[in-house]
Amino acid sequence: MATPRMAAAAPALRTLNEFAADVVVGLSHPGQKELPSKYLYDTVGSGLFDVICTLPEYGLSRAGMRMLERYSGEIIDQVPGPVMVAELGSGSGQQTRWVLEALARRQRVNYYPIDISRSALFRCQQELGQMDMVSIVGFERAYLDGLQEVATRRSGGERLLVLFLGSTIGNFDRFAGDQFLREVRTILQKDDALLLTTDLEKPIPTLIFAYDDPAGVTAAFNKNLLARINRELDGDFDLGHFKHVVCYDESERRIEMHLQSTIWQRVTIRKAGFRFYMREGETIWTESSHKYNPAEVAEMGERAGYKCAGQWFDHEWPLAQNLFFAV
Repeated sequence: MATPRMAAAAPALRTLNEFAADVVVGLSHPGQKELPSKYLYDTVGSGLFDVICTLPEYGLSRAGMRMLERYSGEIIDQVPGPVMVAELGSGSGQQTRWVLEALARRQRVNYYPIDISRSALFRCQQELGQMDMVSIVGFERAYLDGLQEVATRRSGGERLLVLFLGSTIGNFDRFAGDQFLREVRTILQKDDALLLTTDLEKPIPTLIFAYDDPAGVTAAFNKNLLARINRELDGDFDLGHFKHVVCYDESERRIEMHLQSTIWQRVTIRKAGFRFYMREGETIWTESSHKYNPAEVAEMGERAGYKCAGQWFDHEWPLAQNLFFAV
């Protein structure tokens, strides 16, 4: 069998100037300052997130792995071939192995991981690059740009199976999540498939510990966003004057991660030509993670132009794998 390959990734979509512009916009917000959560995942952040996934308090990744190990064959049986696979935010690709193995039992697989982190794509190649019957071409792109490019590689009669695992959809506000799924749908053809992971509602203390672990790994992951600004944009954030804060918004059913200033301070980001002030107790909102119930996930898919063909659940850590087809 041929040895799988990893094609050279295309140039990064997000330049330093774009990073700087997003940082300035987010930190200039009147009221609540915020930073896009996608910037948490540089090389250091991606490595820290891999550690988070092994923590006993953070059951989401293990649940996703358990479910795909158990149900990938069943899921793939519902997606007639031939099939090409694109993954939005592939990360290291550990969970994806089970899906690719199930599909490779019936056909040669072209797999296209899409991620804005070059280090994540490299780890994905290391994790999956020696699989028989699987060819890997990675795209260092934003989700939709990468998916557009993958769609142009479709051969006649091929379906596209899009993987959006890890409950990353939960990082979007609910309205924005609907809109994102609609935008994905515009790239797909009728009967293409989307496998979407959603984290389900669970006791609030369980969620708080998952995002504020006693070992402080998630705090380091969160603070690394400020360290990244220091490294790449010549900022002067003093990480010792920020505290990792986690709260649950019951009305929105979401976990929020913030970085709270412990003193009044002035911060300069030289490469962005930007200076701002933070009051003691003021926060920068860095990430949201919305939680769902199974019925609303199916409804979300239907609003965006899909039909729900099946849902699989993990009951140890309530989580759903949802298979949609474009209609």
